[in-house]
Amino acid sequence: MTDTGISLHAAAHRLGLNRRTVGKYARAATWQECVRRTPSRRPTSLDPYLEYLRQRWEEGEHTATVLHQEIVAKGYRGHYQRVKMAIAPLRRGLPIDTPRERPPSPRQVARWITTAPSRRGLHATEALRRLLEHCPELDQTHDLVRQFAAMLDSRDAALLAHWLEQLATSRLPALVSLANAIREDRPAVVQGITTPFNSGVNEGRITDLKLQKRIMAGRAGSRCSVTASSSWPCSDATMCDGASPAHSGTPQLHGNLARATFTCTPTAAR
Repeated sequence: MTDTGISLHAAAHRLGLNRRTVGKYARAATWQECVRRTPSRRPTSLDPYLEYLRQRWEEGEHTATVLHQEIVAKGYRGHYQRVKMAIAPLRRGLPIDTPRERPPSPRQVARWITTAPSRRGLHATEALRRLLEHCPELDQTHDLVRQFAAMLDSRDAALLAHWLEQLATSRLPALVSLANAIREDRPAVVQGITTPFNSGVNEGRITDLKLQKRIMAGRAGSRCSVTASSSWPCSDATMCDGASPAHSGTPQLHGNLARATFTCTPTAAR
């Protein structure tokens, strides 16, 4: 009607429709623009297992109880009733309502790649497989990460030189930069791969001392600078003689502070 020159107001009056409705249909290039969009379904814990349920249904397993037990063995923690509702469309010859999957974040993909394949969940394994099929660069990165993990598991650095060469020729800037950084500190990397020792305990003690320093500053009203030492007590006997508010009633604190010397400068209590 509007193609013949009739105004929107006249067309709405003749059709008995609202003018805005007529305008929407007149401006639409395709019929899809006129269809009301259904709200997107919220993801549920069953979504990673819908493809498996569809596959088992096609194989002839139509019992909801059995299907629920099978996916529970694969890590599903939901209720049986949700499985029963999910396969209800299949009984009517309709497809399972599969939600649109959000693309994973870079942090999530990095966690999938660095996690051992045996410890990945069903959803992570399937999502990573599809992602690697569509991204050769990530597929190459995944292979290199798993090669390095194998060296760590076997504590064998014999393949480190070949692995660094693969990084350098990968044409991926991040991996090339990593190869250059490892070459600069290669002896330490070899020791890290071939020995069971690490600096985790050291880092933990440093973090613990920093925490105790903050506790001291808040409770004793003093600013303490910590230096690694085994002497005890503190140099300032008036402030840190073991009977001050900073030390009284905190047995665990005493053990931690026994490994440090505190040079305390009294300040206004915060």
